[in-house]
Amino acid sequence: MNRSQPKDQRADLRTVVPGPRSQALRAREDQHLAAGAQNYAITSGLAVDHARGSAIVDLDGNTILDFLGGIAVGALGHGHPAYTKAVSAQLEKATVGSLTSEARVELLERIATHAPAPGLHRVQLYSSGAEAVESALRLAKAHTGKHELVGFWGGFHGKTLGALALMGSPFKEGLGPMPTGSHHIPYADCYRCPLSLTHPSCGLACVELGRKQLKNASAGAVAAIIVEPMQGTAGNVIPPDDFLPAVRSLADDLGALLIADEMITGFGRAGQYWGVDASGVRPDIVTVGKAFGGGFPLTGVITTDAIAQSKPWANPSGSSSSYGGNPLAAAAGAAALRIIDEEQLVENARIVGAHLLNILEPFVDAFPFVGQVRGRGMFIALELVKDKRTREPLSSIACRRIYDACLARGLLTMTYAPRVRLQPALTLDARTATNGAEILLEVFSLARDERWWLL
Repeated sequence: MNRSQPKDQRADLRTVVPGPRSQALRAREDQHLAAGAQNYAITSGLAVDHARGSAIVDLDGNTILDFLGGIAVGALGHGHPAYTKAVSAQLEKATVGSLTSEARVELLERIATHAPAPGLHRVQLYSSGAEAVESALRLAKAHTGKHELVGFWGGFHGKTLGALALMGSPFKEGLGPMPTGSHHIPYADCYRCPLSLTHPSCGLACVELGRKQLKNASAGAVAAIIVEPMQGTAGNVIPPDDFLPAVRSLADDLGALLIADEMITGFGRAGQYWGVDASGVRPDIVTVGKAFGGGFPLTGVITTDAIAQSKPWANPSGSSSSYGGNPLAAAAGAAALRIIDEEQLVENARIVGAHLLNILEPFVDAFPFVGQVRGRGMFIALELVKDKRTREPLSSIACRRIYDACLARGLLTMTYAPRVRLQPALTLDARTATNGAEILLEVFSLARDERWWLL
């Protein structure tokens, strides 16, 4: 496992972080870059020079451990030699267009080998997560002849208008009006249960509330329910294993398709190839991205023969994309899936993720502001709270102080929010995982001793 990436990587700081060269380049960029870039990129102030494995080296020569991984995009780590070789070779052959290529055939065959469920092997390719989700929504409407769509509280599926309408958070405030026919129902976020109940005695009351909500609010024309097997943007939320079967049952009762959004959870992130694997649920449509391209912008929709034939989605150019499935993207995706298999990265994610989780779980007893540590594979979260009884989230001021202290010691991770998300590369080794966790321990100890959780 992880044959090709460096082991036992450590932070190595030559200057303050960000250093003067990073700051100078960022200042030049700020003269032209529009507002609204990724939060971690803005707050870190880093300017990257090069990167390898789970470490970034900035322009000032500082080596920073990367436990963020481009928000789960960097499954292979930085600069994987087999990946860069495959992409470089394709650059010299052909890069654009929708014509058949050996790279694309290999990519499609590799997806079929690891089909999310029996019969799901028809694939259409895209270049962004939102683009794939929008296509999946159109496909569901085309197949069912219905127009309503259902998402979940906390759900995130992209920032284009159709996906935005299904976003279960205040992010979309000020961006309306939203498309009609979109509904939101509770997700099984058990640490912050929307009904203040406890699983399993709750009987999945969140799903039953959703059923009642749809009965009263829907016009009886639900085309699809879209669900993340584990919610990423909401805070790496892991529902109980009986949640997805209950959602599948709800979709069946409505005569609706079930779309599993596997952008984050697909291809081994949770120590299993697909996020739905733990539940045994068979979705009708699956959306994929992030790890899919190994860092290259590549996403897709996977479905069955029957559903893929639905028109107008199936008409010539009806579901296509100018960038989708081009030879360069296909070569990147084929290489990524080949490396995941050959280096047993799903198993590596399970083993090293469990190792990292074992280090972090004692934080709940050690620190008054850590309410919960949870995880599967390289999909880990820490709940930072002001009060463990009320579970009031830690303030943004306290979180930012923790984030800055981590960065100052050479760890880049999403500690700037009270639901800390750890999603390092699937190639992470146990010693590098320990090195990163030791920085977290040092910073959390400082936060406890200086009582930052009270800010």
